[in-house]
Amino acid sequence: MPPADKGGGRPRGECGSAIVDFVLVAVVLVPLFFGVLQVALIWHVKTALTSVASQGARYGAAYDRTTADAAARTAASVDDVFGTELDDRVSASETTIGGQPAVEVQVRADVPVLAFWGPSITVEVSGHAVKELLP
Repeated sequence: MPPADKGGGRPRGECGSAIVDFVLVAVVLVPLFFGVLQVALIWHVKTALTSVASQGARYGAAYDRTTADAAARTAASVDDVFGTELDDRVSASETTIGGQPAVEVQVRADVPVLAFWGPSITVEVSGHAVKELLP
């Protein structure tokens, strides 16, 4: 016959409480984790698109190139970085920066929420470069 419990062991009322504690903490931590993950994904996409738009603007600002060349180069770079699945729109136009002719490339992309499912968030970035002119 087992010895009787004289108060030295675990009280019967706390059996299974670790599972309840885990569920209560997980309800807070799991959405927080996915929120941080989503912010990191958006930040990565925005940073990469800004870099690609700036590179496309510099490419189109060369003296022998047009804004169509800038848009095509930027669209190709976006496809290289993110693949063709990313829904993106690229446009390029001539503008002025401090009175100097320049090229502006704008990129809009729909970034999916929580990696690759659900509704999307639109990210808009632009890149500028002063146009090269022959003397």
